Amino acid sequence: MIETKRKSLKKEKAILIGIIHQGQNEEKSHEYLDELEFLTTTAGAEPIKRFTQKLDHPNPKTFLGPGKMDDIKAYIIENDIDLAIFDDELTPSQLKNIERLFEMKVLDRTNLILDIFASRAQTSYARTQVELAQYQYILPRLTRMWTHLERQKGGIGMRGPGETQIETDRRIIQQKVALLKLKLLKIDKQMATQRSNRGKLVRVALVGYTNVGKSTLMNLLSKSNVLAENKLFATLDTTVRKIQIENLPLLVSDTVGFIRKLPTQLVESFKSTLDEVREADVLLHIVDISHKNFTEHIDSVNKIMTEIESIDKPSIMVFNKIDAYTSEPYDEMDLINERTEKNFSINEWQKTWMNKMEGNCVFISATEKENIQELRTKLYQVAAPIYAERFPFNQFLY
Repeated sequence: MIETKRKSLKKEKAILIGIIHQGQNEEKSHEYLDELEFLTTTAGAEPIKRFTQKLDHPNPKTFLGPGKMDDIKAYIIENDIDLAIFDDELTPSQLKNIERLFEMKVLDRTNLILDIFASRAQTSYARTQVELAQYQYILPRLTRMWTHLERQKGGIGMRGPGETQIETDRRIIQQKVALLKLKLLKIDKQMATQRSNRGKLVRVALVGYTNVGKSTLMNLLSKSNVLAENKLFATLDTTVRKIQIENLPLLVSDTVGFIRKLPTQLVESFKSTLDEVREADVLLHIVDISHKNFTEHIDSVNKIMTEIESIDKPSIMVFNKIDAYTSEPYDEMDLINERTEKNFSINEWQKTWMNKMEGNCVFISATEKENIQELRTKLYQVAAPIYAERFPFNQFLY
């Protein structure tokens, strides 16, 4: 019994698989696989090895070429691998073919993110949103899920039990999706009522890439105890806290973190969570400046903000983790290499973004509580005029 328990606690050994193509060079592919590795670790598996291949476009049958897939299969058998994870979303036919070839569990990036969301969901609302996204992902992939049944092929009267069960399951899932949408619609109305009951107070939403320190900053601003972990998607449920800066009362909400290649199912099912962003008056866009590709994270967040029509709101760019930032050294006597952004100091980044954001940016360390007062002052300067417009007879702000 004890031995069985030990086996169940053993981490699954996983391999990570990506592709290099014209729109995603080798450096970019490695970066995406770094993120996939973090996702895999967050999900509880152990990344063992990475595989990549240069292709003009993914193989429509097996994502990578046949020779490469045979090499991967040999490695799987030799090293007793439990799980193969692909960095891009696989089509239902690709997933079916790869599982048949590898004879093991295969996940794509979307499925992995959905699994993490499922483990992170704490409230009934978050669980409902994740469940809806999972069913929407499963629906076109039902055929693959019934490959364990030996379905007979042929003419009339030769239809195997799997086909019948697939149709039954499809109807069940479609009904479940409809019920979940109705349930979310009801919750959406309740949450809209809650938001309207908050009155005219100025609303501030924390947005940003996942694992940039939004929850840590939320705890600092509101003196609360929101869960903050060094893991992707540590926070799924929106947390709203009332804070006060000098004489200015504000409502601050911490929202789910964004990520590149965010599954469309999640964007749709987390509509109400994103409504906190849509209805915010001011956005604090939190950025992990210590990440080597933080500018691309900014672009990814801005892309989603554009999709939900929130890109033009008053914003403050908050560059977090300055205590962990390091720049690559540069030798001015080196005549071969050109100086790039990788060689920028914090002061140079500050000047650059101050110009881009017309002064509405601040560089902080939430963990070290560095420059937090500067952030509070900046937030006051942006939010006070909005408050004064709503409460013209309240002169205490000036």
